[in-house]
Amino acid sequence: MFRRHDCGSASNGPLPTGCKHCYKGSKMVLFVTGRCDAGCFYCPVSVERRGKDVVFANEMRVHSPDDIIREAESMDAVGTGITGGDPLIALDRTLDAIRLLKERFGKGHHIHLYTAKTDLEKVRLLEAAGLDEIRFHIPVERWSCPPEGLLRDIVKSTRMSVGIEVPSIPHSEEQLDSLVSAAERARVEFVNLNELEFSESNWDMMHSQGFDIKDDISASVLGSEETALSVMKRHRRMRMHFCSSVFKDGVQLRNRLTRRAMHVSEEYDVVTRDGTILRGLVYTDDLEGAMSLLADRFGVPFGLMRADAERGRLETAPWILEEIASELPYKCYTVEEYPTADRLEVERTPLN
Repeated sequence: MFRRHDCGSASNGPLPTGCKHCYKGSKMVLFVTGRCDAGCFYCPVSVERRGKDVVFANEMRVHSPDDIIREAESMDAVGTGITGGDPLIALDRTLDAIRLLKERFGKGHHIHLYTAKTDLEKVRLLEAAGLDEIRFHIPVERWSCPPEGLLRDIVKSTRMSVGIEVPSIPHSEEQLDSLVSAAERARVEFVNLNELEFSESNWDMMHSQGFDIKDDISASVLGSEETALSVMKRHRRMRMHFCSSVFKDGVQLRNRLTRRAMHVSEEYDVVTRDGTILRGLVYTDDLEGAMSLLADRFGVPFGLMRADAERGRLETAPWILEEIASELPYKCYTVEEYPTADRLEVERTPLN
């Protein structure tokens, strides 16, 4: 049954388990390397990561296995999506990460992985390490003649959930038909079509491919959604999911941020409906003196204050700071921040 979801997403069957965790915001994103040899013209990976052998857990740069565990615990993750680049280029690192997560959180911690490599031997190693779901990103030049035999062999040889995930390129109905038909014959479990998006790192494709922007409120490419829905309606027997650009930001990201905010927020923070955090900031070189002033003169409980020496600021409840800022000899602000490791600032409002 063809069904519409939030923010334009759609499916004609049950969502894959990895997608369910994305929807709930309960999945950590583990970026194991920015290296990839697929050469996709639409690659949206950021300039900061693309082609570089770096590791990130959500927005946090990873330097040790402990960083991965700490980030997963900070959002109470019940699953992990391993991505890149291509994780199979850093196979040993990827296998170690899968084992690490399974050992720490148990077999019930669902792990899915994206790769452009249909390599049966590596798939077997991934399954042995504990991978639950694998999604093959078939390069666009192979859509008309996909590796059907290899896909069939992989499906037959593993108990993992096997799917295909590719972007929906405008006016590529014929090629996508061939890809989905091959997936059906190979008994691939699901096919995900992602709305094509432009980013800082792939903006040149807008000119080289003749693409247009869908609207002024998203990063979507015009025609991508129509192509995906057209293909889905012609393959009703295949379990398919169209993931819209707005869905990723309006549902998946918001739910993940909210989940993390509820676990890392302080008593003095306000968690917004968008999953961001509002807090009051006092800037001074004398953090201890500022805390004493707020406590002694204004009766602010010490439990509603925290000195952040690294950033040279005192954090406190925004509702308190708004009342007393005019009487303080310091620069005071309310800020809205992401609850992520990098604490990306969304908005700052001066109070005095």
